[in-house]
Amino acid sequence: MPRFLIQSTYTLDGLRGLRKDGGSGRVEAVRKAAESVGGRLESFDFGFGEPDVYLICELPDNKAAAAVAFAVGAAGGATTKTVVLLTPAEVDQAVKQTVDYRAPGA
Repeated sequence: MPRFLIQSTYTLDGLRGLRKDGGSGRVEAVRKAAESVGGRLESFDFGFGEPDVYLICELPDNKAAAAVAFAVGAAGGATTKTVVLLTPAEVDQAVKQTVDYRAPGA
């Protein structure tokens, strides 16, 4: 299943909610969100400053990742940036693939 790094930054309302729910409450909310689209929360870590949260989730596909991002954004407590993660094997396959490309000005 594809893996995604989701970086999240809390809004003022989100920080207020964090103070109320605590860190463990946010982990449970994210776990349930990932599971609701057929995925799994692999890790959840807080950081200092922006972004506030680093998540790694296994999600079925890009559509599921977008659905999670839209739901978080629409709720208003945080903004997200989602990065698709590639395994070393996927990179091995990608670098062996032939691409017909011409550089600008070439």
